[in-house]
Amino acid sequence: MRGGLIAQFRQAVANAEAVLATEGATLGDVVKTTVFLLHMNDFDTMNEAYVECFGGNRPARSAIGVDALPLGALVEIELLAYTG
Repeated sequence: MRGGLIAQFRQAVANAEAVLATEGATLGDVVKTTVFLLHMNDFDTMNEAYVECFGGNRPARSAIGVDALPLGALVEIELLAYTG
C-alpha cells in the first residue's frame, strides 16, 4: 500500500467520510473509533493525523497493535457513528 502511515490514515478517514455521507452522516457524528496499527510505536504519528482529521471533535478511541493488516496497510480505522 502506498504512502506512509499519515497518508494511509488520511485516506482511511476520507474513505470513511464517503461511506458516512451515503447515510447523511459526517465525521462529527462519529462517537467511537478503533485504530489498528501494524506498529504500536507509530501511535504518536497516528495521533497527529487523528487530531488533524477529527479536529476539536475527537471521538473516544482505542488503539490496537496487530500482526498484519490487509493489503500491507500500516493502519486501519473502524468508526461508529450516531445520527440520532
